Amino acid sequence: MTLVNAAFDDKGFQGWRRLMLIVLSAKNKIEFINGACPPPAVTSKEYKPCSRCNDMVTSWFLNSLSKGIGDNVIYSKSADIWTTLEHRFGQSNGAKLYHSRKELSRLTQGINDIATYFTKLK
Repeated sequence: MTLVNAAFDDKGFQGWRRLMLIVLSAKNKIEFINGACPPPAVTSKEYKPCSRCNDMVTSWFLNSLSKGIGDNVIYSKSADIWTTLEHRFGQSNGAKLYHSRKELSRLTQGINDIATYFTKLK
């Protein structure tokens, strides 16, 4: 099942992250990535349903990642995938931030209509 319209391919992590948080919250599964739902003991009657839910969330992640990124996390549980992606892609890139700010400071409406200009500004 695909939950987001485009697979994350190492560009636009913050937008992809936001979409995944919205989807997980809407499906009442966010506790599988934030540590609020620790896995039950293997002997617990809750183990199988919890494990199935974790597998479902894991499959959602894998289906929303590019093949290259998915291959790196395919054997992880959902919380570990989230942590790995946050650590790897959630860091700000100083050089990219500088260039984005520089580009933003040079942006003018010019001949663009207001909607196009606003979209570029955003």
